[in-house]
Amino acid sequence: MSHILALDQGTSSSRSIVFDGQGRIVTMAQKEFRQIYPQPGWVEHDPEDIWATQRATAQQAIAQAGLTATDITAIGITNQRETTVVWNRRTGQPVYNAIVWQDRRGAPLCATLREQGHADAVRQSTGLVIDPYFSATKLRWILDHVDGARQAAERGELAFGTIDTWLLWRLTGGRVHATDVSNAARTMLFDIRAQRWDAALLDLLQVPASVLPQVQPSAHLFGETDAAVLGAAIAVAGVAGDQQAALFGQACFSPGMAKNTYGTGCFMLMHTGEQFHTSSHGLLTTSAAQPDGTPQFALEGSVFIGGAVVQWLRDGLQAIRSSSDIQALAESVPDAGGVMMVPAFTGLGAPYWDADARGAIVGLTRGSTVAHIARAALESIAFQSAALLQAMARDTGAVTELRVDGGASVNDLLMQFQADVLGIPVVRPRITETTALGAAYLAGLTTGVWKDLPTLSSQWQAERRFEPAMTRDDAQERMTAWERAVRQTTTQ
Repeated sequence: MSHILALDQGTSSSRSIVFDGQGRIVTMAQKEFRQIYPQPGWVEHDPEDIWATQRATAQQAIAQAGLTATDITAIGITNQRETTVVWNRRTGQPVYNAIVWQDRRGAPLCATLREQGHADAVRQSTGLVIDPYFSATKLRWILDHVDGARQAAERGELAFGTIDTWLLWRLTGGRVHATDVSNAARTMLFDIRAQRWDAALLDLLQVPASVLPQVQPSAHLFGETDAAVLGAAIAVAGVAGDQQAALFGQACFSPGMAKNTYGTGCFMLMHTGEQFHTSSHGLLTTSAAQPDGTPQFALEGSVFIGGAVVQWLRDGLQAIRSSSDIQALAESVPDAGGVMMVPAFTGLGAPYWDADARGAIVGLTRGSTVAHIARAALESIAFQSAALLQAMARDTGAVTELRVDGGASVNDLLMQFQADVLGIPVVRPRITETTALGAAYLAGLTTGVWKDLPTLSSQWQAERRFEPAMTRDDAQERMTAWERAVRQTTTQ
C-alpha cells in the first residue's frame, strides 16, 4: 500500500501526517515551537526550531505508523505563508530569525510605496495589495538591517525562501532551492499571470534576483530527501501554501468552488480556474495550487479574528472555562437578543480593510446576558465569512455551496448559522485535516498514487451537510444589522 507523508508547518506548531492510498489518516504527530516578540508588532520564529520540530514529527509519525522511510512513496509540504527566511548558501545558517506573516515592521515602507503610486502596478502583477503581511518588505528589512546581508546577497551568497523553501533546502541537504507558485504568489514579487519573478518589483524593492528560489508547479518532483534526514531518500513531490493546500484538499478544482477555513482567523478561497479576476470588492487574487504548468487562480479573503473571539471570551472575559464550552452557552438562549459583536481586535480584514477599526458590542439591553454575548461572538464569525462570500459572488457570480474545515468547523451551531445567513449549503468533510491532505494529494498526483483530479474528487466525502433554514428576508435583515454594527467600529 502507498503512503504519503504530509509536512504541515504552521504558525504555532509543526505537524506530520501519514496518509494511506485512499487519503485516510494513518497517524499524526505534532510539536509546538517558540514564538518570539522582540517588540510590539514584531513576530519572529527561529528557523532552526521550525526545522527541528518538523523533522522530529516526521520521524515520529512514520514510527507511529509502524513504517520506515522506505515505505513512504512521497512527501508533500504545506506551510504558513509569507513568513520569510534568509540563509547563507554555503553554511545553511539563517542570517536572522524568520519574520512571521503577522509581523508589521514593513508598514512604513508599504506606506511609502502606496504614497509613491505603486499600488496599481503591484495589484496588476501580483494580485495583492501593498501590505507588510507579504514577504517582500520582510526580505527588504533583513537585507537593510542585518550587518553585511545586502553585500552578501549581491555576491550571490544568500538564499531567500518562504517556509516551504527552507524545509526543502534542509530536507535535501541544500541541493534544492525552490518553491511553488502558490507560495511565490504571496511574496509581492511574483507576476502570477506571467508565472515569473517580476523584475520591476525586484528593482522597486531593491531585492537581488540571486536570492530567489526557482518556481515550480505545486505538483512537481522537487527532489529527494537526504537519506540521513529520515532514514532513506524520499521524493518531495508536492508543495503548496496552507490555504491553497486546503482548497486542493477540499477537492475545489473547478471555477466557483469555495472553501472556508475556520481557525484563529478565517481564510476563504474561491477557485476561478484559468481566469485572473481583479476584485472590485476588497479581495485578493492569488495563485491556486497548480497540478501542472497551467496557471490556476483563486480569489481570497481573510477574516483576522475568527476562532480567536472564542479565546477572548475564555481568556479576556473569562465567560467560559474552555473553548468547547461556547456552543452550550450560546445554545442556552434562542438567539443573540439583538446583540451584535464586531471582533475588530486587530482591525478589519477583507472586504473592509480598516486597520484602525476596533471591536464593539452593540445592541445591549438590560436583559442581555453573557449567553447572548457568547452567541453574538459565534455569529460574528459567520457574519464576517458571509461578507467575504458575498464579495466573491459580486465579483464572479453565485456560489452554490461552501466547503468548510478548521477547528471551529466542528461547531454545529456556527455551521448551521453560516448556512442560514449565506442561503447555501455548508458542507463539512469527513477528513477535516484538509491542509495536510491537499499537500498529500499533490505529492500523490506527481508519483502516481492517484491518477488524476477526478479520482481525488471521488475520494472526497462529506461528513455533514448544513442546509439553510432561515428565510432570505430574515437573513438579509441580519446581514443589514451586521453591516450597521461594522460601520460603528470603522474609522472611514
